[in-house]
Amino acid sequence: MSFQTIAVLGAGAIGSYFIDGLRDKIGENLWIIAEGERAERLKENGIVVNGKTLPLNVRTPEQAHGADLLIVTVKYGGLHSSLPMIEKIVDDHTVVMSPMNGVDSESVIGEVIGTERVIHSLMKIASRRIGNEIRYDPAVTQGVFFGEIDGNQSERVRDLAELFDGTPVRYTISSDIQQDIWYKYALNISKNLPQAIVGCGYGGYRDSSHLAYISDKMREEVAEVAWAKGIDIRDMENPGAHNSPIPAEARFSTLQDLDAKRETEIEMFSGTLVRLGKELGIETPFNEFAYHIIRCLEEKNAGKLK
Repeated sequence: MSFQTIAVLGAGAIGSYFIDGLRDKIGENLWIIAEGERAERLKENGIVVNGKTLPLNVRTPEQAHGADLLIVTVKYGGLHSSLPMIEKIVDDHTVVMSPMNGVDSESVIGEVIGTERVIHSLMKIASRRIGNEIRYDPAVTQGVFFGEIDGNQSERVRDLAELFDGTPVRYTISSDIQQDIWYKYALNISKNLPQAIVGCGYGGYRDSSHLAYISDKMREEVAEVAWAKGIDIRDMENPGAHNSPIPAEARFSTLQDLDAKRETEIEMFSGTLVRLGKELGIETPFNEFAYHIIRCLEEKNAGKLK
């Protein structure tokens, strides 16, 4: 197996999935990257996933230099500040995968280390953070999707499949990873954001024609921007256009962040789409409204609104 040493940068929901799934196979060569106080906290406490406390092999970026595979799973707001750490980890042979939400993490990372080192990917997981614990249902988690832009079954695609074989990490080799990433992006925007604004569970899309209307309009804007970039996500029969079975009470990441009074990833969702729309001359009014209203809710949570 070509990937002998694995570094994970970011121990949130997505990072925890890989840590939990790869720890038995990779053992001490599975490294969680952190510095300073955060590193000490992770060393002392580990992480809790589905009721299990997992001890971590924590390394600094300098100590992890030359890892065979780097999996970047930081929150979008921390991506740019993580770039110096990524630079320190990556060697000539390192492959980088960033199965983060959104459509631009690969290009952001590629500007620093070279796009040729990055393999495109996405993650499909419905998780919840309760205190310091990450919970997800393995039975309905589709896992990681990855592939080359040209659909080629390259050596590193085969190596990733070999890495995940025999582990709890579920994976799909994508023949059109760009299209799959944009299908996931459309799902995130149209299902993550409207419920966060209203403050309701996933069942709201079934129960309210108004919420469903907003969701549909936000998705249409994503599809228009994607089409202008040469990516077709208009086919609603495509499996990528739909979520796995999700409980009616489910609250997605943006609403979870607002509930916990954390900063959301709205910049990655509607913020990026609005920017791309302006670059391409496409109006995105529903996403522009969602961007500003969620920013207002963040301000309210921070006590800035009286």
